[in-house]
Amino acid sequence: MSNIKSLEKKATELRKDIVTMICKSKSGHPGGSLSVIDILTALYYDVMNIDVANPKKEDRDRFVLSKGHAAPALYAVLADKGYFDKGLLETLRQYGSILQGHPDMKKVSGVEISTGSLGQGLSVANGMALASRLQNIPYRVYVAMGDGELQEGQVWEAAMTSAQYKLDNLTAFVDYNNLQIDGNVSDIMNVASVEGKFKAFGWNVLTIDGHNFQEILDAVEKAKECKGKPTMIVANTVKGKGVDFMENVCGFHGVAPTEDETKKAIEQLEKVEELLK
Repeated sequence: MSNIKSLEKKATELRKDIVTMICKSKSGHPGGSLSVIDILTALYYDVMNIDVANPKKEDRDRFVLSKGHAAPALYAVLADKGYFDKGLLETLRQYGSILQGHPDMKKVSGVEISTGSLGQGLSVANGMALASRLQNIPYRVYVAMGDGELQEGQVWEAAMTSAQYKLDNLTAFVDYNNLQIDGNVSDIMNVASVEGKFKAFGWNVLTIDGHNFQEILDAVEKAKECKGKPTMIVANTVKGKGVDFMENVCGFHGVAPTEDETKKAIEQLEKVEELLK
């Protein structure tokens, strides 16, 4: 799937799945799931070398969802790709479900690493990228982090490591929506300039609109062309993207929509689908 309109259609479909499963569970993180889903759509439906029939093949590309609370976005993608039955989305966060609030690599096919404690994903991605080199197995590693997550010190230790070992098979995204659970990132603990910090740490840095598929795909290609440096893609995004009453609303960081709100959200997304036909 490389057609931009096809990717837009798929992302809209996945947004419906995200909102529906979180409503059903009465718990979850809709805002950050909706802001990062376009990045995941581009990676899983256009960029990454993966094989659902052989999810552990050695030369597969790896994806690390460092902002693990956005698990509904990852679950929506993995279910749609066929890693597990789509009906399981209705069991999100329920007792006994494989779909926990944060992804579990031991229970869910397609999940490369269990995440949720913020700040750790880049370190894991470093290990995966370095293993590719040491084992002489060519693959690329992608990691998605939150902007609030950059307040964690481990991120910067990992950033130094990525540059030190010249991990040019590593591409990281920052889902830069400027909202975290308690408010604006810029007010709570400002991480700007993200571009300036990662450049100072020796990274190749690109800035894009995280909801523009052409920009996402172009940035990934530029990352592949860069040799000797890891690449950070700063993706400017909108928390709750695609559902107008959730957009840029901190309250939807970790609060499930009601049934009425979900109905309104689905109606909005179905209108988008009509426009994309």
